[in-house]
Amino acid sequence: MTKVKHLLSIVLLLHFFACAQDKNTNVANYEYETVVNDLEIPWGFVFLPDNSMLITEKAGTLIHFKNGKKTEITGLPAIKRHGQGGLMDIALHPDYKNNGWIYFTYASAEGEGSGANTALMRAKISNNTLTNKELLYKATPNFSGPDHFGSRIIFDKNNYLFFSIGERGERDLNPQDLTRDGGKIYRLKDDGSIPADNPFVNTPNAKKAIYTYGHRNPQGLIYIEETNSIWSHEHGPKGGDEINIIEAGKNYGWPVITYGINYWGTKITDITEKEGMEQPIHYWTPSIAPSGMCYVTSDKYKGWKGNILVGSLRFQYLDRCVIKNNKVVYEEKLLDNLGRVRSVVQGPDGYIYAGVENVGIVKIIPKN
Repeated sequence: MTKVKHLLSIVLLLHFFACAQDKNTNVANYEYETVVNDLEIPWGFVFLPDNSMLITEKAGTLIHFKNGKKTEITGLPAIKRHGQGGLMDIALHPDYKNNGWIYFTYASAEGEGSGANTALMRAKISNNTLTNKELLYKATPNFSGPDHFGSRIIFDKNNYLFFSIGERGERDLNPQDLTRDGGKIYRLKDDGSIPADNPFVNTPNAKKAIYTYGHRNPQGLIYIEETNSIWSHEHGPKGGDEINIIEAGKNYGWPVITYGINYWGTKITDITEKEGMEQPIHYWTPSIAPSGMCYVTSDKYKGWKGNILVGSLRFQYLDRCVIKNNKVVYEEKLLDNLGRVRSVVQGPDGYIYAGVENVGIVKIIPKN
């Protein structure tokens, strides 16, 4: 009987963390309109102070969208278009109005090794051309495999820059090794220098920019100002996509612990938890292939404030996650079957915008 109770407790615990695969589809309370059309893979986008947009196309194009017109920004660095790699996320400096800095991540073939790895650059725009380009970080070495480049970029209230890099498909090599890039979330100052209080600055041979490690392929990263917290989501293998609260120096377990299995059905590990490794606040089984992430602060949508929105590449919807006490307690499908949702942003007007592959950027409009 004790064993039966123990097994029942495990089942209930798994259900609690991996709840909400029985998602409701919400179509009654909102509609959408396409505001930017004919985009292939809009990995990231930001709103400029004049309400125009900068949009990254994974294939390697940076687009300025203004007054219904797309203009290509020239002067990008050499971008390696390979598998999951290409031109990825984009962010504005918090003081962009005064300094004009934009930041973006991309797959780069520069440096040691064949193939590519993720790079972070900042630049300014003048006459539709990138100027003042500065390479702030380049993960090394390069790998020839096509997988797991990451990548997202955010700033916190102190203007620290956080960005993610996937483990490049080298799960047994990179994510648990502090001397290697990959499978990490990094923190820099806005000029690319290393903060003196980064968690591994005094660890011999460690990459000093590392903030957290043990990640697989984080493609969602948000800063929640009201709680001064950073949240991330990342792709699991077959099952085990995760949402994590990111804290300095913590180990998020991949591949030592995971709720997923290999794509061909075999086990990666026999354990889902281990001392010294963080548990996700939520995980998805089956995997939804999460990409893009947004924290809702707007009052435009009834009941959405304080929710987290996550794009699903695999099942082609935007997942509205209701959060209570740092747990996902309810999920709802938005934009169901419109396409692979790659990016999601709350605009300066308070409306939610989503980048949908082979559709464009759509605006979600509440009906009441």
